[in-house]
Amino acid sequence: MMAKILITEDEDGLRRFVARALQLDGHETVEAADGAEGLACLRGEDFDLLLSDIRMPVMDGIELAHQASAAFPSLKILLMTGYAEQRERADNLTGKVMDVVSKPFTLPDIRKAVAVALAA
Repeated sequence: MMAKILITEDEDGLRRFVARALQLDGHETVEAADGAEGLACLRGEDFDLLLSDIRMPVMDGIELAHQASAAFPSLKILLMTGYAEQRERADNLTGKVMDVVSKPFTLPDIRKAVAVALAA
């Protein structure tokens, strides 16, 4: 299933890496550098999936996930983090977030996580 995916990640290289990987699977991607920019994108277009880092400036991925799930209840949300304590912060999003992908991840890891989330 081809989807429109918003990738919210403050690290430019990683954001582009993930976008390219998902484009290889035929998905359309839009990129945002922080949670506030991501939320603005969500308000302007329809997306099938939000893929967001947790630790970002301006608005973090936890806050973005709360606001996105409140405004767009059917939006599927995947979070990414390299920090165990950030993963624990995502626990209160159970039911709103499909999964939390641990960094560092490989291309097959992130492509599989996205495929599983979209199929759910």
